[in-house]
Amino acid sequence: MRAVFLCGGSGKRMFPITEDKFLLDFLGKPLLEHQITTAREAGLSHFVIIGSPGNIARIEEMTKQMQGIKVDLALQKEPLGIADALKGAEPFLHGQLLVINPNDVFASSACSKIIAEAERATASSYILGYQVEEYFPGGYLEVNSQNELLHIVEKPTPGEEPSNMVNILIHCHSNPTELLRFIEAVETTRDDVYECALDKMVKEGHKIKVVPYDGFWAPIKYPWHIFRVMEYFLDNAQPYTAPSARVSDKATIAGKVILSDNVRVLENAVIRGPAYIGANTVIGNNALVRDYSHVGSNSVVGYSTEVKHSYIGDNCWFHSNYIGDSIIDDDCSLGSGTVLANFRLDEGYIRVRVGDSLLDTGYDKLGAIMGRGCRIGVNASLMPGVRVGPDSFVGPQICLREDLGANKTALLEPRHEIKDNEISLDEAKRQALLKRLAGP
Repeated sequence: MRAVFLCGGSGKRMFPITEDKFLLDFLGKPLLEHQITTAREAGLSHFVIIGSPGNIARIEEMTKQMQGIKVDLALQKEPLGIADALKGAEPFLHGQLLVINPNDVFASSACSKIIAEAERATASSYILGYQVEEYFPGGYLEVNSQNELLHIVEKPTPGEEPSNMVNILIHCHSNPTELLRFIEAVETTRDDVYECALDKMVKEGHKIKVVPYDGFWAPIKYPWHIFRVMEYFLDNAQPYTAPSARVSDKATIAGKVILSDNVRVLENAVIRGPAYIGANTVIGNNALVRDYSHVGSNSVVGYSTEVKHSYIGDNCWFHSNYIGDSIIDDDCSLGSGTVLANFRLDEGYIRVRVGDSLLDTGYDKLGAIMGRGCRIGVNASLMPGVRVGPDSFVGPQICLREDLGANKTALLEPRHEIKDNEISLDEAKRQALLKRLAGP
């Protein structure tokens, strides 16, 4: 059986995070590498990875470093959906296929469960289904009493879902040639060719079995979904301190903490796990890193900075900051005194505008979401849920209440004036004050 990873799409809802979701780093490895490891735990070793022109080189470089696997690479020139990706990879699609969305994080049991069902060979295809308690913006499955697929409803209107079982894109197909034949026959104006092909297969007598799954599942659709994935990897990691890491005997390391190569933890710093500190990163004097924080490599969490439940990329620099429940991409810098606020005064849930919609994130604590290459000036304040686009600057003393687009600069209007100094100070008054402070 071959595992097919669909890596050619684009994350339209992830602004200001521009990195492909499956290339986000967790515990020092891209998510795709974790996904391949998960599939290997289920017994798979042959992979077909369908990438885009912007990421195929990086995928090739990454997979070449992995031992014990065979990888075939295919190119999807434009992000035109699952069906288009499979058509482009047709030369590699032989025998049984396990089609996987690498932007969804799941336990290895998700793969092993559907593989075990496919080995019974009672259906043409197998779909993993997951029961949800609240609305999820994805495909919903209508099944019969034998858990056989009747219909897929893609992104129904909330309240009109045919069931509470959603489609997880871990699908097993016994006959790829037949699947591609149905894909070619679909006529639709929406981005649902693949789902329509599965529906058409059912109508023409093919049996598609829905395999229920109740293990861990965390899709990354919006930036704040990174938190749950971060927490999952930290929960399943073991505490570790690299031999080359240097920790002051006056620092405090408590709980599950991972310190990578050449990390330095200076005097009076405190790291309370679960937490991950990437290679070559410095945790400065009196800094506090706590409560599920993930700090990338080559970063500096400088003097008196607090990082709480945040995902921070590589090459980031901080000094005397508060960073609460925030997501910060690579190459960002915060000036001294800058605060990323994470809690509304009314204690309500934080909403973020995505396109024309104002989405409830489900978090009552959510800080800033910053794209790569941002610079924030001294004593600036970013309000809860504010997004800052890549390569944008926020000037000193700004209180940023609304999103800032990419490549923008936010500055205060000049409100001071310069004139000659006509004030003279009374030195005798100063000396008298000093005398009083000195005491009798």
